[in-house]
Order: sequence, then C-alpha cells, then structure tokens
Amino acid sequence: MRHVDWREPWHWPVPSQALALVAVFLVTGSIGFYLVVFNQINTLQADQAQEQTLKETYTVRKKRAIALELQRLQRTEAQEQYGALLRQLPDRTQVDAMLAEINQLGLARGLQFELFKPAGTEVMREFYAELPIQLRVVGAFHDFGSFAAAVAQLPRLVVLQELNISTLKDGVLQMDATARTFRYLDEEELAVQRKRAEKAKSEKK
Repeated sequence: MRHVDWREPWHWPVPSQALALVAVFLVTGSIGFYLVVFNQINTLQADQAQEQTLKETYTVRKKRAIALELQRLQRTEAQEQYGALLRQLPDRTQVDAMLAEINQLGLARGLQFELFKPAGTEVMREFYAELPIQLRVVGAFHDFGSFAAAVAQLPRLVVLQELNISTLKDGVLQMDATARTFRYLDEEELAVQRKRAEKAKSEKK
C-alpha cells in the first residue's frame, strides 16, 4: 500500500476520495441542517413568546373594554336616575303651587291647619335646596294617616318628619310635623354653588 499524502486529496485513491467526499457532505450537511433547524427553533420560540404577549395584551384590553362598557352603562343608568330624581323636584316657580297642593290635601281630609309656614330659610345643597315647612293640623287619627299617605304619593318629593301627635280636649288630636320639600337649583344658583365649592376647596389647600 503506497503512502497517502493527506495534503493532496486529488492523488488519493478513488475509494478514499469517495469516502472523504461523503464525509464532507455529511459534515457540511449536518452543520447546515443544524443551523437551519436552530434558526427555525429560535424563530418558533420568538413567535411563541410574541403570541403569548399578544394573548396577554388582548386579555387585558378585553377586560378594559368590558369595564369601560360597564362604566358607560352605569353612567347611563345614573343619568337616568338623576333625571328621574330631578323630575320629582320642582323648580323655584313651582314651589308655591306644591305647597298649596299639600294644604289642599289636608283640607280635603277634614284637617284644620293651625300652622303652615316655612321653618327658616332654605338649606342650599350641591344641586338642590331643602325647604322645611312647619305643620300643625288638628283632626282625627285616621285623617292624619290618610293625609300622610296622600303626601307620599305626590309626584313631587315631600317628606314628613318629626311627627308629634298630642291629644287636645274632647279627644281631638293635634299633629305637629315638619314637611321637608326639595327643589332643584336654576343655572344661576348652580353657578353660585360651584364658586362656593371651589372657594372652599382652595381654602383647604
């Protein structure tokens, strides 16, 4: 067997050349396969990580969208409730008519008014005003109950408070009470209330 010079492969015997060529193909093929597969694996892992991130982002945004829709529904419901409450409050021009209606409800049930007057000045709130009315009526007990039920059914909001029933001579009853009614503020009054609130807030700082 003659000596083979590994530095001159073109002089190798044919079987050796074939074997070396196969080895070169196997090595380069393995390296190429490894590089391709490795890159694909890296790409797959990156895609999977991106997919997970997108899923998490979608979940967060979906929850925010649901919460936002819920807030919109709650705001709409609150606005409807606010509108319904406002419809139960008279404005400044309707208060006298409402007080006259309360008086008529008592007279229609046989009650005699001994006192019917505002109890001090209006109490101003954020968007409405409270007007307490002192009542003193004389009559029968069941007439008091009928009167209170009629007041509760008024389309305007009126609350009877501080009820005190006492007996007069001959079994006649007297009821002292405070009828607290409410009215919403007009734009001018609301502007005044906002200024007061802003002033009070600035003074606290």
